[in-house]
Amino acid sequence: MLQYFVTAIGTDSGKTLTSAIFVQALQADYWKPVQSGLPKDADTIAQLVDFPVCIHPSAYEFAKPASPHDAAKAENKQIHLSEINLVETKNHLIVEGAGGLLVPLNDEHFVADLIQKFDLEVILVINLYLGCINHSLLSIQELKRRNLKVKGIIFNGEPNEETQNIILRHSRYDSLLHIYPEKQINKEVVKKYAAILLEKLENLSVIA
Repeated sequence: MLQYFVTAIGTDSGKTLTSAIFVQALQADYWKPVQSGLPKDADTIAQLVDFPVCIHPSAYEFAKPASPHDAAKAENKQIHLSEINLVETKNHLIVEGAGGLLVPLNDEHFVADLIQKFDLEVILVINLYLGCINHSLLSIQELKRRNLKVKGIIFNGEPNEETQNIILRHSRYDSLLHIYPEKQINKEVVKKYAAILLEKLENLSVIA
């Protein structure tokens, strides 16, 4: 079974939409280990796919829409990495992180530590804006420093060939999909991109 961890170069980069596309393409389960704020990303996933997706409960849920370490402290709690264990399933699984790789879970650990603990392949979401090259290459540098496995990159936003080329050149990762600006995000849009992604994964011999 395929298991991917969806992370990004920052907050609001398109992780949940990307997760929905992967869930739809693979008919996969979904899991958000740490949820901060409302609406829950799991609820968004359920609304964007066209089948009764299996959503696994978060290990931690907080009301404050903030970094997990901040959201936890607001409720006089603390996130313990030892208490976040990869869910068990016989199906494909998409795991969505919080923010980017170095978003803190507590005073010692980051989202990237979760990826290392789970030993999952990473899907890196890069939204295209002025400054994203620096943020992307810094994220890629951290992925490489930690020797994390990366399946590929999802670009999100208005195309910028030079930006995309330089990121791909220095990362040497595959570009799996480009999500273009859409007037509305709904099930039909997710299904459209899921079909494109599925063909790409088949071409990469990821799935039979």
